[in-house]
Amino acid sequence: MKNDVIIAGGGPTGLMLACELALAGVRTRILERRVEPQRDSRALTLHPRSVELLDQRGLLDRFLPLGRAVPGWHFAQLPTRLDFSRLDSRHGYTLFLAQARTEALLAERAAELGVRISRGHEVVGVRQDEDGVEVEVRGPEGVETVRAQYAVGCDGGRSVVRRAAGIGFPGTDETLTGVLGDFAVMDTGPAALDAARAAGVLVAPLEGGVTRLVLVDPERMRVPSAEPVGLAEFRQILLRMCGTDLGVADPRWLSRFGNATRLADSYRAGRLLVAGDAAHIHFPAAGQGLNTGLQDAVNLGWKLAAAVQGWAPPDLLDSYDAERRPVGRGVTENTEIQTLLMELTLVPRYQRPAAALRGLMDELLGQEEVNRTLAGRVSALDTAYRPADPDAGPLAGRPVPDISLTAAGSSATRVYDLLHTARFVHLDLAPGPTPTAGPEPDARVTTALVTGYDDHPDLRGTTEILVRPDGHVAWTTRTTDPTARRTERLTALTRALGRRRPLGACPTR
Repeated sequence: MKNDVIIAGGGPTGLMLACELALAGVRTRILERRVEPQRDSRALTLHPRSVELLDQRGLLDRFLPLGRAVPGWHFAQLPTRLDFSRLDSRHGYTLFLAQARTEALLAERAAELGVRISRGHEVVGVRQDEDGVEVEVRGPEGVETVRAQYAVGCDGGRSVVRRAAGIGFPGTDETLTGVLGDFAVMDTGPAALDAARAAGVLVAPLEGGVTRLVLVDPERMRVPSAEPVGLAEFRQILLRMCGTDLGVADPRWLSRFGNATRLADSYRAGRLLVAGDAAHIHFPAAGQGLNTGLQDAVNLGWKLAAAVQGWAPPDLLDSYDAERRPVGRGVTENTEIQTLLMELTLVPRYQRPAAALRGLMDELLGQEEVNRTLAGRVSALDTAYRPADPDAGPLAGRPVPDISLTAAGSSATRVYDLLHTARFVHLDLAPGPTPTAGPEPDARVTTALVTGYDDHPDLRGTTEILVRPDGHVAWTTRTTDPTARRTERLTALTRALGRRRPLGACPTR
């Protein structure tokens, strides 16, 4: 068996998952039906938690120079913006970066890690048995069957893997559609853009002088998304909504999209799993889809690697569904709320009460607590997983704070520096001139004997932290007695990692 894991789909989710698996030494192959890399970019944003994940892997320096940091974002296109800058993160901003750029950078990283990316290869069937999976793929030389231990569907809303696994995809069909256009020629003067925004048109400058316009036309919002949109229609919509067609010409991409919303019944069925759009689809409100997929991938990667390598504790792989499906549900629900808040203003019968409702919501967004709550959800910085162990400490399940630190024998200056290899991180924060001895050496754990660190309110009194490879806290303790701490630590390590593996026991690239 040449492949440990087959990934169907080479978009951002599939590429991120491949990188995570490869970091753990798992032989991974991506099967992507497109012959060439993606050129058009439906998504344009990397929200704060996704930016943190890239930072955790030491990749952020590749992305930042190509994007533009925006400190706030919208909720249902209300005037008052969500303020990401006040959240507890080094990265309290959205990175405005085209999806095509994100895919290219992740593909570059995957190639560095030895991932095999087979373009022009479409997955057409999947079967599983007790020992592995067989994936039927149609490529340039015909149909072949490849075998692996597991297969993951990152192949979109019409996922072949999800259907083969028998995983249901309940939800609602589209009832509303919008259109987007990327134009190389248009009137970008302040008066024209102000008129467009006042009419509810989303205006976004892209690379190379191209401008994106996104809108929902009250007279055409029931047209099926399968119906193509042409330049003439786009001009007519703009003229009707804005009083001018903005001089749009030379369209680079025109598309119609809908609000179909669905969530997979389960993210796992035996040796078949789903992530990204194969697990959840929704209206692109607040730009959460791509981000949720990247976060699915980082949650799944280390767990699937543990299963492949035979050290996964019981139920570890099942925790992917237990942790990420509620997140998917939250995203589909909040996008439905945002879509409704926008749609009602376009229906004459509801325009007056809808305007009053939006005014009330906008007023509430002006309150710091409300703004912080919704900003936490859209940014995904509030994502916290329920710990399996009730004694794991109050931080368990939450993202670890990226505090500055110094550690004996280490060049790391922040917690995220220690997560670059996608291993568990054990932080010994106990005060005293000599750090307490850490755990027995294990190939899956990076131990840092911390000699100094920045104050953080959530860490006051904490003596040890065990961080998962995805950057979420697995266990903390405030115990100061060395003997008692060692007992707690060994229990936590056994629960998180199963039996110990000596240094060198895990394959690395």
